[in-house]
Amino acid sequence: MIKVARPKAIPSVLRTRGNKLRKAHCRAYLRAPKVYRSGAKTFEFDRDVYGHAQVKEPLRTAQHDKCAFCESKLTHVAYGDVEHFRPKAGFRQRAKDALERPGYYWLAYAWENLLFACQICNQRHKQNAFPLQNPAKRARTHQDTLADEKPTFVDPAAEDPAAFLSFREEVPFGRNRRGAATIQALGLKRTPLTERRKDLLDALRANFVIAHALSPTESAVLIEEVRDARDVLRRAVADAGEFAAMVRAAIPVWEKEYGVRAP
Repeated sequence: MIKVARPKAIPSVLRTRGNKLRKAHCRAYLRAPKVYRSGAKTFEFDRDVYGHAQVKEPLRTAQHDKCAFCESKLTHVAYGDVEHFRPKAGFRQRAKDALERPGYYWLAYAWENLLFACQICNQRHKQNAFPLQNPAKRARTHQDTLADEKPTFVDPAAEDPAAFLSFREEVPFGRNRRGAATIQALGLKRTPLTERRKDLLDALRANFVIAHALSPTESAVLIEEVRDARDVLRRAVADAGEFAAMVRAAIPVWEKEYGVRAP
């Protein structure tokens, strides 16, 4: 997981249709709060608004076609989801808790609450989970103060994930409680994902050896090979690189192991 730079410009579909729907939800809640709190009545959300191309494409582009959580490249194999960081329909403080309603209904069309994510992170793992460090501070309605909340999960658009989690080779680990909770809840240690990261890391290690352990002084072929290997490594640590956080953690380890410094 790396820091996400969400575009500042709010898509017009959120400013118009989304804002209209938000106001309607807020009015409906105020008319019958107990009914919505009990779950006897639930909100209906318009996927065509929050999942509109005006929303999804800027997020996808800003995130370099990567899931905001696991950093897998997406659209060559899947469509990807517009994910609500704070769940819109209901929430769980703990995975085994019953679903509490309503969710963050007033944020269903809020630009600052949306990310681009893979279906596995979003639908299979995160789902409605949204633990807070102090559940008593949870905003339950649009009239509450959201700033009082301290989410347990790391929000890659609001804070730098590097302060909370890192990697030992292909395996993520939490630097603190929030990082560990984020890894567990999002399934960031799931086997297929770990295997894919390992494949990439093995290939990049080979490029690292070529880039630093070979002497290009006598052969034009070696000069080209070293140049290409260094270019591969530069792309791998850039924001657009798949699993960039993992690669950024690996490079200093390799430098120490081989006694070299990256150019």
